[in-house]
Parts: sequence; structure tokens; C-alpha cells
Amino acid sequence: MRLLDLTLSLPSDNLALDEALLIVAEEGSGGEVLRFCELPTPAVIVGAGGSVAIDVNVPACETDGIPILRRSSGGGTVLLGPGCLCFSLVLDYDRAPGLDQIPLSNRYVLGRVLTALQPIAPTASIEGTSDLVLGHSEAVKISGNAQQRKRRYFLHHGTLLCGFDLGLIPKYLNAPERQPPYRYNRPHADFVANLKVQSAELKALLINEWQPMGEYAPVPWETVRQLVTEKYSRDDWNRRR
Repeated sequence: MRLLDLTLSLPSDNLALDEALLIVAEEGSGGEVLRFCELPTPAVIVGAGGSVAIDVNVPACETDGIPILRRSSGGGTVLLGPGCLCFSLVLDYDRAPGLDQIPLSNRYVLGRVLTALQPIAPTASIEGTSDLVLGHSEAVKISGNAQQRKRRYFLHHGTLLCGFDLGLIPKYLNAPERQPPYRYNRPHADFVANLKVQSAELKALLINEWQPMGEYAPVPWETVRQLVTEKYSRDDWNRRR
């Protein structure tokens, strides 16, 4: 595994880079990677099967110039931006038993993220399909996760809230149509929370857990440009539902 700590200026380019890392791994020219990204400005990111009309307050986003994009992985709609550290892992199914199954691979990745977070969040746990939370009776979400899968490798996206302006979430996102039972129909403001650390500390903890060996190179820029042109810059992808 290698490390790529790289945030591009446009959210479309960052989405394309994650998918490009999966594509070149599958083609045999990439391999496993741990990537970090923290968008400099807010953006709404819809899951591959999500609905813009249901999940997003489109008028508010358009008024404030908040881009609405769709990622290649599943999962729910999220708002990203400063104070929301995104981590991406491209992993080989052969690295551990069960990674060819979505539930087991989620548990594997999130279990290791929990191990990484032990020094700062020793009581954090997994809830729902792929959330990390703090607390028990009314747990608050600190991380959401999703995957895209190929034949030999899979891409695992994750977020860690660490100084995000949580008030922006109900401004630009509607209450999700499908909610995990532990949410208890709580509004966004009562359901999410920040870890009390900076993103740099979270990066160090995750690097210590995953132990990437050296920097990832070369970055597959040609594949990134192709994905942006053919997918992530197009309304027929981003607004298809």
C-alpha cells in the first residue's frame, strides 16, 4: 500500500481521482493506496443510486453556488468541505478473508479505523451499515462510508468530521428518505458531531494503522481527465436521478 495525500481544487476532479485509483489498480498498474482529501469549499455528493430531488435542497445549493455531484460508490448523500477529512482506500480482496463480501469488508475497514481512533475516541463504535458513532443511547455520527467494487479490488470511501460547520448540513441536505434505526428520526443537527481533533492528527493515526510504504506515483492523470469529461462534469451523470 502507498500513500496519496492530495486534494484537487474541484470536487469533480477529486471524485474522478478516487475512481481512477480503483481503475488503474484493477488494470494492474496501480495497487493498494490510502488517499486523503479535504475539499476547500462545500459540495454536495450524492451516492451512485441516490436521488438529488429527494436528498438535496436544490434551490439553496443553487442560490449559494454549492455544486451537486454524484460519486461512483453507493451510500447516502453527504455534504463535504473544510473540516471533513475524506479518506479513500483501494484494497485487494486477497489482503484478508471476506473482503469479497460487502458486509465483511465494511467491518474489516471500519474495525481498523476504530483501532486508529482509539487514542482520541476509545468508545467509538460501528452502527448501521457502515457508520462510525460516539455514544450509545443516542449515538452521534462521526463517519459515513461507502464502496465501489471491481473484480479484484474495491474502493472504500470514508469521512471523518473534525471541525466541520455542522449547521450547513440541514441547510443543503433534506432529511434522508432511508434512515438507520439508531437515528430515531433525529434532524441532522442532533445526529452528527465533530471529533475534537484536527485533520492532521487524524491523518497521522490512519497512517500509523495502515502503514503505507512510500508515496503513490504516478498519479493517473489521463484517467482522471477522461472520467471528468465523460462523467463527473456532466448533468446526465450528476443529476440523473
